[in-house]
Amino acid sequence: MLRTMKWAGTMSLTLAMVTLSACGQTAGTQTGGASSSSAPQQSAAASEAPKAPVQIEFWYGLGGKLGENVEALIKKFNESQSEVIVKGVVQGDYSETEQKLQAAIAANQPPAAVLASNVDWAAKGYFEPLDDYIAAAPDFKKEDFIQTFLEQGQVAGKQYFMPMYGTTQVMYYRLDTFEKAGIKAEDIKTWEDLAKAAETMAVKDGGKTTFFGWEPMWGSGNMIDAALSKGGKILSDDGKTVVFDSPEWIETWDLFRKWLHEDKTMAIHSGGQGWEYWYKTIDDVMKGQAAGYTGSSGDQGDLDFNIVGAMQQPGWEGVGEGKPVAQAIMAGVPAKAKDEQKEAAFKWLSFFTKSENTAAWSMNTGYIAVRLSAQDDPAFKAFSETNPQIKIPLQQASHGSKPFLDPTGGKINDALTVAADQVQIENISAEKALKQAKETAQRELDKALKGK
Repeated sequence: MLRTMKWAGTMSLTLAMVTLSACGQTAGTQTGGASSSSAPQQSAAASEAPKAPVQIEFWYGLGGKLGENVEALIKKFNESQSEVIVKGVVQGDYSETEQKLQAAIAANQPPAAVLASNVDWAAKGYFEPLDDYIAAAPDFKKEDFIQTFLEQGQVAGKQYFMPMYGTTQVMYYRLDTFEKAGIKAEDIKTWEDLAKAAETMAVKDGGKTTFFGWEPMWGSGNMIDAALSKGGKILSDDGKTVVFDSPEWIETWDLFRKWLHEDKTMAIHSGGQGWEYWYKTIDDVMKGQAAGYTGSSGDQGDLDFNIVGAMQQPGWEGVGEGKPVAQAIMAGVPAKAKDEQKEAAFKWLSFFTKSENTAAWSMNTGYIAVRLSAQDDPAFKAFSETNPQIKIPLQQASHGSKPFLDPTGGKINDALTVAADQVQIENISAEKALKQAKETAQRELDKALKGK
């Protein structure tokens, strides 16, 4: 989905724990002329007093309407029962969430639940395995989850993370611009087709582009998707060699560089705070400054489909349909949380993924529901008939690539992120950027393999 995340080093951040309310249960005592029967009566009354709900924090790095949808679901959960109270804590983005989580874990003050997943951290014991909680919840129904999403949360045979929703990067285009240019979305089958369409729609004035034919999203994600669609791989089949300096990668990434810097028919927004670059890209299209962009399936909640349409990422001439990554966005329970908080966190995460809730999340955001039964939800079925764009992520995910599990704890992904910035921002050739990235990534991979 999404810009490949760079997980930073430890931050010296101290976070205050949420104070857990507890109901006192002090037995009565005999004083003066009190009846001897008063003690057991008071004790019985105290034991019957209702237990205060467990309060937990849920950290998530989502803004805009996505954040509003999280808060609406939290409110629905809190009102649906009296055992747990969830407090949502908003972070800048996914990257910031994990940075702050790292600091909170180091300070022994983690939240009970967090929208983040890190395979390396799970292997080191920083996250709690969820298998026992799942086994004790007869209504959980593992078989109802989309299995590729559920499997992405497993480490060494244990379920550490729960898929909250699925995502894949799709294409959004202005209906009026395509119509004016005589371009039909269904005719764009390849990246070559898109490049030609972008050239047709771009408007230049005195050598300066005033209207862009397309806007890829900043980061390595778009270009990784395109390279995978052309047959590229990140590692060799035996997992010992970094191979993203192959012709499939170099040719693909250099085309992006050409479109951005030489042809100037495409553009990107980069930098800023949190998701600022993302929303600037969306604004360009919605305000009529670009013909379309490549973004998350989760952008649908921020878009007006009277203005834009959605289509799948294309493939390449002579290769076949696109194979962009389809990824589960997952949540976990930090191992250092208190036991009652862990149990409360599991209840909250289970509620998030209930069939009706994951279906509603998909309708409201465009993200992919994680349960198979969500597709049979009456509201979802009715919605998809009048909002066909909701089907695009599902259709694309059916032939998508699995997300890359970085055996170095993120250093290979970091190298690709640096290379993407060099190509997209600095106009450095793809060959040079990818070969430098390969050298860095290979060193880290060799270290990781020796450490096994």
